Amino acid sequence: MRVILSDDKISMAQAAAQTGARKINEAIAAQGSATIAVTTGLSQVDMLSFLVKEKVDWSKVTAFQLDDFIGLPSEHPSSTRSFLKRNFLSKVPALGAFHAIEGTAADIPAELARLNELMEGKRLDVGFICIGENGHLAFNDPPADLRTHDAYIRVQLSERGRKQQVNEGWFPTIGEVPHDGITMSVWEMIQSKSLIATVPGVRKARGVAMSLFDEVSPAAPCATLRWHSDCDIFLDRQSATLVYGDLRTN
Repeated sequence: MRVILSDDKISMAQAAAQTGARKINEAIAAQGSATIAVTTGLSQVDMLSFLVKEKVDWSKVTAFQLDDFIGLPSEHPSSTRSFLKRNFLSKVPALGAFHAIEGTAADIPAELARLNELMEGKRLDVGFICIGENGHLAFNDPPADLRTHDAYIRVQLSERGRKQQVNEGWFPTIGEVPHDGITMSVWEMIQSKSLIATVPGVRKARGVAMSLFDEVSPAAPCATLRWHSDCDIFLDRQSATLVYGDLRTN
């Protein structure tokens, strides 16, 4: 694991995007294609805005959706699929393939089976991820299932994880945040050849500290990132406050 500290969230986002693009290009050069997972959220907007401008042959890239809510239509502005359409998919029309999560599928177990079949025999070349306020990875809220080897699982969102959705402005009230989701498992993310975690803002400071200092356990899924030999965590001065002292700007 490497920790890269930037002065502000814009330079942090640009550094993360450049590193991620380089990793994608290395995979394409080595094997002719690349498989990635793309995360969502307010913290990822700047990084994605830089990533889509990088020199990447997107026609050779297959992207997987990292997570989404169960029961929320993909057209809903707060669905993660809608976020990806606005901030990623519409900007890379030449993308080789995109595997979406169907959160409104009539048969969720069948949808999980479909997603797991799509991932069968594959390994992510680059996983673009973030660390949640409570230490979650994707929708793997504490206490997270660290034992499953399924690529995608159904999860219940914790109250704190649902509050983060409200804090970021995706939903007006916690009562409107879905209780359940489909997410890529922690195990599957950790199998990625490279991980790029873009983590800005003071609200993420506790999650950052958990990832660096907490014992690896279901209570701190983000701490599993320390198991990964090619994981880059990009911080700005605010998200690093509990690691390097109070570096917040006025």
